[in-house]
Amino acid sequence: MTAPIRMLLVEDNDDDAQLLLVRLRRAGYTPDYIRVDNADSLKQALQDHDWQIVVSDYAMPGFSGLEALRILREHNRNTPFILVSGTVGEEIAVEAMRLGANDYIMKDNLTRLVPAIDRELRDVRDRSDRKRAEEALYQERERALVTLHSIGDGVITTDADGRVDYMNPVAERVTGWSSNEAQGHPLMEVLPLTNEATRISIESPASISLRTRQVVSLSEQCLLVNRDGQEFHIEDSAAPIFDRDNRVIGVVLVFHDVTRERRMARQMTWEATHDSLTGLVNRREFAERLNNLLASSEQEHALLYLDLDQFKVINDTCGHDAGDELLRQLSRLLLQNVPTNSSLARLGGDEFGVLLENVSMEQAREVANQLLTTFSHFTYQWEERRFDIGVSIGMVPIQRDTRNASLILSAADVACYVAKESGRNRIHVYEESDIDLGQRHNEMHWVSRITEALEEDRFVLYRQEITSLDEMETTPHYELLVRMRSVDGTIIPPGNFIPAAERYNLMNSLDRWVIDKAFQQLKLFQQQGDEGIYSINLSGNSLNDENFSEYIVQKIREYRIRTELLCFEVTETAAVFNLARASHIIKTLKKLGCRFSLDDFGSGLSSFGYLKNLPVDFLKIDGSFVKDMDTNPMNRAIVEAIHQVGHALSIRTIAEFVENEAIVRQLRDIGVDYAQGYYFSRPEPLVDDNNVVPIGKSSLSSNN
Repeated sequence: MTAPIRMLLVEDNDDDAQLLLVRLRRAGYTPDYIRVDNADSLKQALQDHDWQIVVSDYAMPGFSGLEALRILREHNRNTPFILVSGTVGEEIAVEAMRLGANDYIMKDNLTRLVPAIDRELRDVRDRSDRKRAEEALYQERERALVTLHSIGDGVITTDADGRVDYMNPVAERVTGWSSNEAQGHPLMEVLPLTNEATRISIESPASISLRTRQVVSLSEQCLLVNRDGQEFHIEDSAAPIFDRDNRVIGVVLVFHDVTRERRMARQMTWEATHDSLTGLVNRREFAERLNNLLASSEQEHALLYLDLDQFKVINDTCGHDAGDELLRQLSRLLLQNVPTNSSLARLGGDEFGVLLENVSMEQAREVANQLLTTFSHFTYQWEERRFDIGVSIGMVPIQRDTRNASLILSAADVACYVAKESGRNRIHVYEESDIDLGQRHNEMHWVSRITEALEEDRFVLYRQEITSLDEMETTPHYELLVRMRSVDGTIIPPGNFIPAAERYNLMNSLDRWVIDKAFQQLKLFQQQGDEGIYSINLSGNSLNDENFSEYIVQKIREYRIRTELLCFEVTETAAVFNLARASHIIKTLKKLGCRFSLDDFGSGLSSFGYLKNLPVDFLKIDGSFVKDMDTNPMNRAIVEAIHQVGHALSIRTIAEFVENEAIVRQLRDIGVDYAQGYYFSRPEPLVDDNNVVPIGKSSLSSNN
């Protein structure tokens, strides 16, 4: 097997050169060589090529091997150089070795040439291997240091006695020690750890790792108080460092600063369980505490349900800022007047709950009476106006055998309602035989039916036409209406279940069901070319949901609905009560091309004032003014006034409850744009027997 060799041959005699080459070939080398015989050609060859070895004759006309050696060493100090001479001279050999020759061989003893070359090439390879190993080790060390300096975790290494010998910059920042300062100090001094909850010192995982010779991670939450008094929440682990003889020579400890994550986690937990306005426990956390109390206690307890009287008056007359400040003040007042071991929560807009633990009904009534007295002495002042605040309180006993938290909350809500209906500013204790609770019990019965219908997809969509009173308008316009299908297939009108859905906060789920099902069907209508404007009702619960507009946008994109064919309806009452949220949702969806209609307009107390702040496209005149406007001049005047204001604001008007030709004639005289009611069409299923074929030409109406 041959071995290639790159050789520069300095020789003036071609025969001598060939003799050297023959010996190398016989020894198994394949020379890749250049022969030069003067200084200039030598320098050029050294510049052009990288040589493994240089073999030079000593005596050449006008040039010597010693001069060649000098030139080589000036160019490269490490390339092996072998001098071949036919002259015996000790002085020449000494001078050659002094200048850096690797060997001196006589021409009459060329048998030494190949072994000399073998030796020199082996030495070169060894030096090269050592250099590469040293370079690799250096680069590895540099990479490790760069890594340790750049990672986001703190790293500390110690010796076998647990004394610090290295810290990366993160460890320096967190501990307050520089690496130089910390060297030689016990790790417990540099990184003192305590339990987050108890503040009791805990053993460092590094100490445990040194003792057990194993990797150690601390599961308990660690707190580091550094030398500057700063507190850091950290997660840490340690691993032993072994030498070649498997002896522990130190430990490496890695820790991660989780202070920000812990703070965010605590904040998120707090936000999930508390009301952001008042800082009180929210409804979900209150219900959870009630459930825990029922599961763990056999004692008697009581629940108070508080509803502020006339809160909406303050909101409407002074604005939501005034209402928010009132809720904050009353929350502080309640905290001062409920027992310290009770749970106080904001359950809704102006509703509060108090869970009294281990009390009799007599004791619970004393607390309720104290709260009534406290509220009666409280006067709220906003700017120049003063308000007396009342409260209605529903009280429910929690017996030893009570296990249903949802029923307790519902009963307390009902009792509070009865207290309010009985004259406000009073206490009502829930009783099974209370005749005034019949309607509320009926609504509570509907809650489970609504929930089951949602789970079993037993709601159906209807539509009713909104008819243009302008014969030039040809685009069909419909209102989508929802019905419930009972288990036996009977269609249940909305008047039976909507009040319960509104009172018990199920309308948001129902609205989402309507939007999803409606968009599925409208997508099919679009594909079939059967299009029209479809109005979809949004409840007050949905207006109050900060994420509801995002849900609508998501569904529009999912089903690729043409937004100019979508119209969303909100009642005037819901819009007024949630003015900021309603305005936000309207503006968000109108940017996408959707339209809005304000339903039941005229039923509120401040309709025209609020109308300026709601950029709607349609105004639906409340049907109570329309249905007898042909016989009641006052109602006709109201319809006309609403229409004129709407047109002044470039809003088209829709009259509800249109039931006869006489009303239609008067609406045309006034100039109302659309009419909706039984005179034109009744609500019909959106699709025929669950098929995608639309039913006739139906549309919109409040006669649902």
